[in-house]
Amino acid sequence: MKIQYYSQVSKVLLIISASFLFSCASIHKKRTSSIKYSQQMVERRALKTFNTNRSEQQLVKAHWDYVPGLVAFSVIKAWEQYPEKEEYYQVVKAYADHCLQGKDTVAVGASNIDDLAAGKIFFTLYQTELKKGNKADAERYKNCATFLRNKLKYQHSRIGSGKPGTGGFFHKAQYPNQMWLDGLYMGPALYAGWQGTFGILESREENYKSWSDIALQFKILNEHTYDKAKQLNYHAWSADPQNEDSFWARKDGEYKGCSPEFWGRGMGWFFAALVDVLEQMPKDHPDYSALTQITNQVAKGLARHQDKQSGNWYQLLQYDERKRADGKGDFINGEYVNNCDKSNYLESSASSMFTYAYFKGIRLGVLNRSEFMSVAEKAYNGLLTNFIREGVNGELDIIQSCASAGLGPAKDMSRTGTVNYYLCGKDVTVTQNEGKAVGPFILASLEYERRK
Repeated sequence: MKIQYYSQVSKVLLIISASFLFSCASIHKKRTSSIKYSQQMVERRALKTFNTNRSEQQLVKAHWDYVPGLVAFSVIKAWEQYPEKEEYYQVVKAYADHCLQGKDTVAVGASNIDDLAAGKIFFTLYQTELKKGNKADAERYKNCATFLRNKLKYQHSRIGSGKPGTGGFFHKAQYPNQMWLDGLYMGPALYAGWQGTFGILESREENYKSWSDIALQFKILNEHTYDKAKQLNYHAWSADPQNEDSFWARKDGEYKGCSPEFWGRGMGWFFAALVDVLEQMPKDHPDYSALTQITNQVAKGLARHQDKQSGNWYQLLQYDERKRADGKGDFINGEYVNNCDKSNYLESSASSMFTYAYFKGIRLGVLNRSEFMSVAEKAYNGLLTNFIREGVNGELDIIQSCASAGLGPAKDMSRTGTVNYYLCGKDVTVTQNEGKAVGPFILASLEYERRK
């Protein structure tokens, strides 16, 4: 089994090298939107190396995690759109087989919603291998997708009865009674992929009950995090703001339980999850209209906060570059943390996610073309101008991404959710070729390239 696997990896690496050499022969010095940048980013970045929280990865040998999973998902979507690019599919299959190691499950943490998202690649892998007659691999992919969906649906910790948000999935076990916008892309969107692929095998009642469960997650978070004045959603919300792990949460007021700021990528995960779920959701489901309304609400708010000059969005959505960290930091347990005076900045991963969601929402008929197409096209042109650069060895770079961000828990009280944290936090550094930007840029480019 190992000999066969490493032989497969060697073949894939040879394919990657050939694709890269071909793409380097036609490097474009001038970035124009007539170029198929989805293919450029796949061949000159995703199939070479990318970063996961500043750690360099190569997809065929990457670990099971939502960041390599996001890159793999974008690559397999590129293959679906351009099926002549067979090497794209083979690399994603090699990644899946590397993670599975001949089995039909992967190791995931208890109630860790981030550990589920990479499973989205299994739906296309299952369908493709089944068509090829490779029933053994198809069954493994289906089994793992089902394992991940069932892990979420039946075993994942939820907010209990008696608390606001009853039935909502914890972001992670170490964040009890907390829901983050990020988690909607990681868990419910995977859940929706399973229902869209395999839910037809269930009774209509059982299938629609699952769709109601998926929609509930969005409805809970939107109800508690949407700021009507700013037209934005706060990064996270706690149903138990007095808990020590929710030290960052507001203790009272209209937005009780919410984190202090509107984080770009947090809303990016939210917006992308909404359009991905709506793509799969039966249109006659009672909650389809509710999710459509939330999607339009998000689109309107982000259009309001789009930077008019660049077409993109800032790390902290409600401010522009004039907003700076205060130079003092946050006073926690007798010391100052998150101390710097850095400025707010245009951020590539959030801007790519928004661009993707606008184009896809328009394509699905969820968003109004006349209202939002100009927003999306300006955003895409902004991505090319502001973030895409030629690498030193023929690679394609995407710059100016936030490496990571989160809230707490109590053992890491430097993650405060303040302006100072999102600009100065030890884990919130600005990086390039981050997988959380590479994948969304490919997805945004694919949608741009198929627009009518």
